[in-house]
Amino acid sequence: MTTRTAAQSSAAPPLLDLQALVVAVRRRRRLWCSMALLGLLVGAAAAVLLPPPPTAVTKVLVAHQGDQPNDPGTLIRTDVALLHTTRIADKALQALESPEKPEDFMRDYEGIGLTNNLLQINVAGDSDAEAVARAKALADAFVADHVSRIQQAANAEAKGLLDQRDRMRDELARVNKAIGEGSPESGPEASANMESLFARRAELTSRIADFDQRAAEARIGTPRLIAGTQIVDAPRAVRHSLPKAAAANAGIGLALGLVLGLAVATVSTVVADRPVLRREIAANLGASVIAELPRRPAGLWRRRRVRAERTRLTAFLARTVRGSAEPVSLLELGCARSASAIALELARALAADGPVTVVDGLPGQRLAGRRPKPGDPVVVDGGHAAAVSHEQRWLGVGSVAPGAAWTGLQHLGTQTVLVVRAGHSSAAWLHTVARQLADQRILVIGVVLIDPDPRDRTDGTLWEGPNTAPRGQNERPARQDDTGGRRRTERLPMWAARVPESNQEAR
Repeated sequence: MTTRTAAQSSAAPPLLDLQALVVAVRRRRRLWCSMALLGLLVGAAAAVLLPPPPTAVTKVLVAHQGDQPNDPGTLIRTDVALLHTTRIADKALQALESPEKPEDFMRDYEGIGLTNNLLQINVAGDSDAEAVARAKALADAFVADHVSRIQQAANAEAKGLLDQRDRMRDELARVNKAIGEGSPESGPEASANMESLFARRAELTSRIADFDQRAAEARIGTPRLIAGTQIVDAPRAVRHSLPKAAAANAGIGLALGLVLGLAVATVSTVVADRPVLRREIAANLGASVIAELPRRPAGLWRRRRVRAERTRLTAFLARTVRGSAEPVSLLELGCARSASAIALELARALAADGPVTVVDGLPGQRLAGRRPKPGDPVVVDGGHAAAVSHEQRWLGVGSVAPGAAWTGLQHLGTQTVLVVRAGHSSAAWLHTVARQLADQRILVIGVVLIDPDPRDRTDGTLWEGPNTAPRGQNERPARQDDTGGRRRTERLPMWAARVPESNQEAR
């Protein structure tokens, strides 16, 4: 057997135990499965109860003056933004002869840039015919506006070039006039002046021809852009498939519900801090896990194994009670029904040695108020426990749940077996139970874990003995030996128990 060193045992626990978190979230699968199912149903119901409005779609090929192969989509995004303007919406409504406001109409359509030059327009309406008419009017209004802007830009550019050409012509006329009025003198200065005028005339003539050519090119490019901007996909109604929409919405709702459920389960697990692993429960209570039992009736494939585990637990508890000179009790925490069943089975096993009385200290007197069956032991409530003969063997059953009376636990037995439901109580309350039992000098024999996680592979055995028990919980009261000079401390040995939900053994 390997024991941990003092440095390892004193090491601080991790801030967040991922293994415990995963186990706790998995145990709350009912929560996140229910939320996932709710999301699926809500998504499917939304597709049936809130069908999309009739929609029409059309595609427009848009030609731009500054088209470049490496354009990142700026121009088509500009076209999408221009589509959502009151000017284009108003022109479309005028074509439809509709009194609707452009601001309201803009909420019924959207533009999507598929490529750098392809624009898709989706328009909703009260019917398929109205949606198609709206889409056609909107596409025509956009094309007309785009063509108008192209023509205005081309005309403005050509006008600027022609105005510059006219200014050049006026200057050329002045230069020609100066050449015609030139002095007939043939001096060096006059010759240089005439050469300068002739050079200026040639330059102006060349620039005038260049401006004429550029103006003509500006006008020539406009028809190409106008012809390139057109409706390439006629407006048509979009057919909606209810099964496909319901399946898509149900899938989205399932995913969102699952994510939300997992988030809620994770947050609630971290906030609640309820131990579920064997090692955590054993460490918080300061006692080893001696057996594990399911909370609900086991299935057919596990019933034999659970029955064998209950038989082993009953035999172990019977040996413990027979070998103890002090009364033994069962104290439950979150599993009163399981503790009652264990107590009755233990009492039946002890009945072979003589009469056995079960003292019911559970809230509500679960055992004392039940209808006895043939072969059941005598059950009395806590108020009649004093009437039980000291020569008769008796077994106490109580509770350490919040609200229980701590002062009455010692009357049920100075040794106890804790029957704890995994994940029921917080770590702070487990510490409180351990501290209260230690204060009353009640020795904890071990812990019977109810509803354990079937995939838990942690060890539920404490190896350090008294050092793990808060305030000496696993120590018997120190007593004077026969020599009268030395005091000794008795320790309870730890037994091994097979885990019913897995093949793991806690030693």
